[in-house]
Amino acid sequence: MTIRPIRWFSRLYHQNIQLRLTVYFLFILLPLVAVSLFSNFQSRRMLLEQTTERTKAALTSSMDYIDLTLQNVEEISTLIATDANLLRYLEQNGSQLTPQAIVNFTEVLKQLSNMTSINHMISQVSIFHSRSNMVVSTANGSKHLVDPRQHEWLRLLARFGGSGIVYTLPDEPTPDGQTFGSVIGADGISLVRAMDLSNPDRQPNLLVVTLSKSNLLGLIRSLLPSDSAQIVLLTSERKPITGTGELSAEKLAGRMADDGTFTVEVKSKYYKWSLLLMQPKDEVYAKSEQMQLYTYIIIGISVLLALWISWAVYSGIASPVQRLMSGMKRAGGGNFNVRIENDRQDEFGYLTQAFNQMIYDQKQLIEHGYEQQLRLALTELKFLQTQINPHFLYNTLDSIYWAAKNYEADEISEMVLNLSRFFRLSLNKGSDTFTVEDTVSHLHYYVRVQQLRFLDKFSVRYEIEEASKPIPIMKLLLQPLVENAILHGLEQRERGGELVVRAQIEEGYLRMTVTDNGVGMSRERLDYIRGELELIFGPDKPGLSLPPWEAPKDLYGLRNVASRIRMVYGKRSAMKVDSAEGEGTAVTVLLPLDRCKETFELSEGAGLDRRGAE
Repeated sequence: MTIRPIRWFSRLYHQNIQLRLTVYFLFILLPLVAVSLFSNFQSRRMLLEQTTERTKAALTSSMDYIDLTLQNVEEISTLIATDANLLRYLEQNGSQLTPQAIVNFTEVLKQLSNMTSINHMISQVSIFHSRSNMVVSTANGSKHLVDPRQHEWLRLLARFGGSGIVYTLPDEPTPDGQTFGSVIGADGISLVRAMDLSNPDRQPNLLVVTLSKSNLLGLIRSLLPSDSAQIVLLTSERKPITGTGELSAEKLAGRMADDGTFTVEVKSKYYKWSLLLMQPKDEVYAKSEQMQLYTYIIIGISVLLALWISWAVYSGIASPVQRLMSGMKRAGGGNFNVRIENDRQDEFGYLTQAFNQMIYDQKQLIEHGYEQQLRLALTELKFLQTQINPHFLYNTLDSIYWAAKNYEADEISEMVLNLSRFFRLSLNKGSDTFTVEDTVSHLHYYVRVQQLRFLDKFSVRYEIEEASKPIPIMKLLLQPLVENAILHGLEQRERGGELVVRAQIEEGYLRMTVTDNGVGMSRERLDYIRGELELIFGPDKPGLSLPPWEAPKDLYGLRNVASRIRMVYGKRSAMKVDSAEGEGTAVTVLLPLDRCKETFELSEGAGLDRRGAE
């Protein structure tokens, strides 16, 4: 499927000079285009690298600040977890909520409220008292937990956490189907650790320090380069703590996997948290778009210049050479009427003028020889036409001989009468042409003679189209074909023979057909006859027929008609033979209508038409 377009372009490329020039100039521009595109690609890559470095530096600075803030919060949590007063109040409270316990929890709440003012990143501080199952929070006051599963889960968290620190998200699930944030009342990530760190026999009391989600977001939001960018603070498990835009894990993973997203991520040195910034690459490359536009404009202007230069070279140099070459080819093909228009005064103008003068001189030199050849052809045509009359006369006399032996004098008289009329019309006052209507009338005299000879063994039918009747054609054009049909086709039939003569106009041609239902001919004989006709009507056949000593000795009548048609009606004329053994034979003659008119003008003495011998 791909070979044919390649061959078509290759053929067009070798035939079109302007196309070749354009391709040459475009090849010259290829290095410039390649360098421009490479430079544009390199500038985009460098811009991406620089943006990545700057973004990493900004994210690293913010991540360091977050690390410092977390360290400060951890220190505050250590102070709270080891505060003697808080521990004493918690130790004094039992499982019952007495008035003294309420006073103690109030003091605890007061001290916790003082702690939240130390660091603005802390949104609230909560303590879970395991004996009373109370949660004391600076944001929500006191809350009694009723569900035993919550009690057990918080105690386990305090025991197994030891003196270490655990960061818990508010959506962390609890055994009762709730979340850590709903139990404690926290809305952000929380630092969770046990109270009374220095006491190995400590109660499973739990300290929860919740970081302000809005303050964390405000800290990282300033790093956003545009409204369509997104920044997210992630835990070590890749869970979002806070950020802008959609914070679901699926959405974040999908955007990171998008090839059109510019992604930079910086990890914490101490807490394994990470800060992720995502931005559309189109915004990153926005600064290079103008340079890319300039590059494309330069490439477009270069291509237009290449096309203009190729057109200028073609019109100034290649086109005159191409016209001169085309004129030489036409002159080499025998067309000496060619003339190249010339309006130039340079070297090409001189060559064109010299070519036109050369063609004119050569035409003058050969005209005389060409006219002599035409006269010779017309003379031979006259000779071939005169050959028909004696040949026919011999056959007719033979027919009279056989008729005299088989019939009475009346039939012989009719035969002689038709024969005399035939010869009288053949003279036609010296004219070389008949109309189709006169040709059929003339032909009928001959056919009637043959019908008398063969005792009306065959019938004749004429199918002549009205439009074809006034068209002039050569004399004795159909008579040899009819004679062959009778003598070689119908003579061997006992009865029921039929001869059909047709004439009609068909697509610029006069089509005449002689058909018989006689014995026909074998396939070998038909191929031989067709081969001989191809020699006469071949494209390399000269205007004149073969000399007498070279002409074949058979197919005399058929060769005579074919040679006359070829000489008078030119290369576009044709003769076709179709036959089937036992079914009959049809001979068709095709004459160009314009050449029929020319033949008529020649016969009327309107002058020689040199095209008559093409």
